[in-house]
Amino acid sequence: MPKDPVCGMTVKEEGLKSIHNGQAYYFCSEFCKNLFEKDPEKYVHLAGIIVAPGVEKERTIAYFSMEIAIDSRIPTYSGGLGILAGDTLRSCADLKVPVVGVTLLFEKGYFYQELDGQGNQFESPVFWNPDDFLKSLSEKIEVQIEGRSVGVKAWQYDIAGITGCSLPVIFLDTNLKENSDFDRGLTSYLYGGDEKYRLAQEIILGIGGIRMLRKLGYTEIKKYHMNEGHASLLVLELLRERKENEEAMWDFEGVRKACVFTTHTPVSAGHDRFAYDLVKNVLREYLPMEIIKMLGGDHELNMTLLALNLSHYVNGVAKKHGEVSRGMFPGYAIDSITNGIHSYTWTSDSFRRLYDKYIPGWAVDAFTLRYTLGIPKLKIWDAHFESKKLLIDYVNKETNVGMDYDTFTIGFARRATPYKRMDLVFSDIERLRRVSRDTGKIQFIFAGKAHPKDWSGKELIKKIFAITNELKGDVKTVYLVNYDMEIARVLVSGVDLWLKTPQRPLEASGTSGMKAVHNGIPNLSVLDGWWIEGHIEGVTGWSIGSKEPGNDDQDAHEIYHKLENIILPMYYKERERWMDIRQHSIALNASFFNTQRMVQQ
Repeated sequence: MPKDPVCGMTVKEEGLKSIHNGQAYYFCSEFCKNLFEKDPEKYVHLAGIIVAPGVEKERTIAYFSMEIAIDSRIPTYSGGLGILAGDTLRSCADLKVPVVGVTLLFEKGYFYQELDGQGNQFESPVFWNPDDFLKSLSEKIEVQIEGRSVGVKAWQYDIAGITGCSLPVIFLDTNLKENSDFDRGLTSYLYGGDEKYRLAQEIILGIGGIRMLRKLGYTEIKKYHMNEGHASLLVLELLRERKENEEAMWDFEGVRKACVFTTHTPVSAGHDRFAYDLVKNVLREYLPMEIIKMLGGDHELNMTLLALNLSHYVNGVAKKHGEVSRGMFPGYAIDSITNGIHSYTWTSDSFRRLYDKYIPGWAVDAFTLRYTLGIPKLKIWDAHFESKKLLIDYVNKETNVGMDYDTFTIGFARRATPYKRMDLVFSDIERLRRVSRDTGKIQFIFAGKAHPKDWSGKELIKKIFAITNELKGDVKTVYLVNYDMEIARVLVSGVDLWLKTPQRPLEASGTSGMKAVHNGIPNLSVLDGWWIEGHIEGVTGWSIGSKEPGNDDQDAHEIYHKLENIILPMYYKERERWMDIRQHSIALNASFFNTQRMVQQ
């Protein structure tokens, strides 16, 4: 099958096509096709690889992330962290920021989710062929794990920016014939295996990533950005590089000036920690243990602490999260830069066309989405209905549940884990029935995976299935299987309301609601993460409770109260007011909560 000459993806010949000099070229999207047709000579000779030889020396920033989401067919991500990383790099490409991304290959992905009729989750490997999407590089490096040499090779994917620039992402892979079976599997599964497996992966990412950049010729890197603590072993490799001989001083300050760290986790248990007995066994004599303990903690290796101690700039991912992080790590200067999403990627086709007509250049300058207030309301309604129809058709095809175009549709898609409170909206089944019967019909679409070892999260999915059966005939409810980027894009653009109910203050930022607002979808959300900053009651959406920690009963009551007395009456009887909310959610929220602004900050 041919490859898209812009992004390098394998595509089908029956897809989008353009003819240049008698040669047919095929594309994965209208975006790539449009880029090609504006300047075909720029792409025809590149055979799907945009980054030209010698560009390595132009890259001054290395962005390390355990997971990076590029495409649903490249399953190297599990959820929010990877999605954010992919969106960040897309905006770096758009803005011509000289970045190179570094991550692991994950040959078998995170996992493919299957659900039986009772909602029991089953996991299976994801099979994909890197050759279909990535360029295999010939260079190899080695890292030491448990005293043995482990070979690492690299693959490359080039992200095409809207402005014609591109950005390389390096995928590290240990599946080499010279490695043992165990070592060949170290880059097989994202977040799989035991503590030793995880530590070995973090050695490959942090230490191996630095070595691979050197091997590939990235000699001008000035800044190293760690996206979460998984990559923080890179600071030890930088220290080791700078220690020229046994008499030289450790260059802590030089490494600190070179490193930037973004923390994403407001829950103590979410920060990777490794017992020093394990660290000694796996890292061996890599660096003196007293140096590692001085930087990573006395009692265990805390990867977040390691990054904090050797970064000159640290940020949380929302204002509230920055405050929470400073409380978790007192004495450290932790700033905040609120997350965003890549506007073009997460805007539906119907809204892309709408914005192209009324706000030319919006994809290059997302701040101009504030001009959505000047778009005729009926045009916004029509664009949303087109997206909603696509969603309902997809849901009915996949589940045969018989959802309706005209019924108010609420979306909820998160990782299935207790603190996200997926079941909160079902706290009072009878009241929900009454609201749907007497005020306005409601239907729900849920999606999300539970981590394979999160038994409580798996029980939540089963609970949603049980409630779905109980509500049958009164409130149509469906749970979509194997939530990924492709399903997310359809879901966040097609529902009428986005619901988010985490226990506060446990939501670092959250980006699903940002994707919704780009498609004119208001939020009904707990005041935590980004929504504290984006919420204007009755203007951009609605809050659930106050900024202070509440309880389940209070929050559930407020959901029902606002659905019954404000949201459903407005949707069904006051369309003009409803359209005002739509417009303002785009103009005030989408124009700010995007990775273009985030990268610039």
